[in-house]
Amino acid sequence: MDSTAPQHFDVLIVGAGLSGIGTAWHLQRYCPERTFALVEMRAAIGGTWDLFRYPGIRSDSDMYTLGYSFEPWTDERSIADGATILAYLNRVADKYAIRPHIRFGHKVVSADFDRATARWTVTLETAAGRQVMTCRWLHMGTGYYDYDEAHLPRFAGQEEFAGAFFHAQFWPEDLQYRGKRVVVIGSGATAMTLVPELAKRGAAHVTLLQRSPTYVMSLPAVDKVANALRRALGPKLVYRVIRARSVLFQQLFFQLARRRPLLVRKMIRKGVMKALPPDYEVETHFNPAYDPWDQRLCLVPDADLFTAIRSGRAEMVTDEIERFTPQGIRLKSGRDLPADIVVAATGLKVKLLADVAFSIDGRAVRLNGKMTYKGMMFADVPNLSYSFGYTNASWTLKADLTSFYLCRLLNRLAATGQTTAVAKPDAEVKPVAFLDFSSGYVQRAKDVLPTQGDRAPWKLHQNYALDLAALKYGRLEDGAMRFSGAAGREPPSPALAGGMS
Repeated sequence: MDSTAPQHFDVLIVGAGLSGIGTAWHLQRYCPERTFALVEMRAAIGGTWDLFRYPGIRSDSDMYTLGYSFEPWTDERSIADGATILAYLNRVADKYAIRPHIRFGHKVVSADFDRATARWTVTLETAAGRQVMTCRWLHMGTGYYDYDEAHLPRFAGQEEFAGAFFHAQFWPEDLQYRGKRVVVIGSGATAMTLVPELAKRGAAHVTLLQRSPTYVMSLPAVDKVANALRRALGPKLVYRVIRARSVLFQQLFFQLARRRPLLVRKMIRKGVMKALPPDYEVETHFNPAYDPWDQRLCLVPDADLFTAIRSGRAEMVTDEIERFTPQGIRLKSGRDLPADIVVAATGLKVKLLADVAFSIDGRAVRLNGKMTYKGMMFADVPNLSYSFGYTNASWTLKADLTSFYLCRLLNRLAATGQTTAVAKPDAEVKPVAFLDFSSGYVQRAKDVLPTQGDRAPWKLHQNYALDLAALKYGRLEDGAMRFSGAAGREPPSPALAGGMS
């Protein structure tokens, strides 16, 4: 055996965050005869939950759906902080012996698929220099945003500001904010999390400065019903029941928002008015110009944002920035906001599959603009899949289904002795925008994202029930997925046998 030959695996998973660890579990469970490895560019697992370190970072959906289908969430809080979520991911990685499969400090820079051998050749940057691995199948669990750069608009006069100014994605470890005046620019989940947390931790005053309002809803951080049932019936059964309940609620609420937007707008507004003083300017600060779920809703646990506003420790300001001054920010209305610290929570920068340079037989393949199959593969690109969660529900719901479907594909190839799976669209399928979302980060990424089709299996349903039917129980031979190639015949995994394809 050539000792200089690159390491080879049946499946190479890129990314050791929520998606990658979940995919590894599925491979162990449903494709036990497959060899696999995970490559992670950072020095720790966790992805998002290890990267972001700003105060109060937490889930923006309940952990009964953000948690894995196979590992019950047992913490008392259903809306959990980042440290608890990271501990959960580490526990899963160790409990199921996934950590030994991870190569840390390995950043994928390019991947070339050779049709003749049905293999990907993957080039990685490491501390020891460039390395090469090969695999039959490449799965990208890299998320969808840039870890190295955030979206940070340039503001007039920002270099004149005498205080600290930075993006929340790169929170300074040694930042002292107790007793300081803090302005947080933004209206998304990060801003809604930071403001009450900084107020609670001793900032002198915290201002949330938004250009336009966002829909904000309060949910209990602790699901008392779930906790009581878990103590009575045990974690596994209750987890399945509460997870199903949460999925049903998410889907029903989303469909109601789409079909009866005025009703849902009134429901959300009523909740905000109940949580704030009678004379509060709800129309100014909590009345978005768009319909509910045209952008992702912001959830605040136990109404903490509203509590901070009522206490006077925090305030909402809806205005536009004219310029920074040495003492803070001057608004277009003429008001000056004094600040010692300004935090930009202005959004993320979308990056498609970690900007890996893909090619087939040495010819570059551009994935942006390419049509996606079942929200997990690309048209005409063989043996490549990716995880992309829901925009209207928890990420992991779709990631789990994607991993299960990947295992079905791998076992179909093994059962027939074939080597290649590739999706081919019909001429009748028309491309449409990948995400039907008006959020700024989506609009800024139109040239980065792929497309979807106007019909199944190319359409993104953003619906768990439909995806469950298609990915877990639908036919593999659907007219779009093509299998080819020949190799030594391998036995199928018994875990997915019995009519699953």
